[in-house]
Amino acid sequence: MSYGEKLRALRGNKTQGEIAKDLGITVSSWAMYERNARRPSDEIKIRIANYFGKTVQEIFFGTELA
Repeated sequence: MSYGEKLRALRGNKTQGEIAKDLGITVSSWAMYERNARRPSDEIKIRIANYFGKTVQEIFFGTELA
């Protein structure tokens, strides 16, 4: 599973706009992350992991989402 697929799964029923606002990033950036068109900076990876209660490794480097 790609990190973009993991991000889509973690987002659940929230909109891309809601997630982007909560993380302090643009909707465009979040959409690119979900499409694997852009990889977030380390700082944003940490924000995303903390937001979803996961580790950076689980989302961006592991093969499965726990």
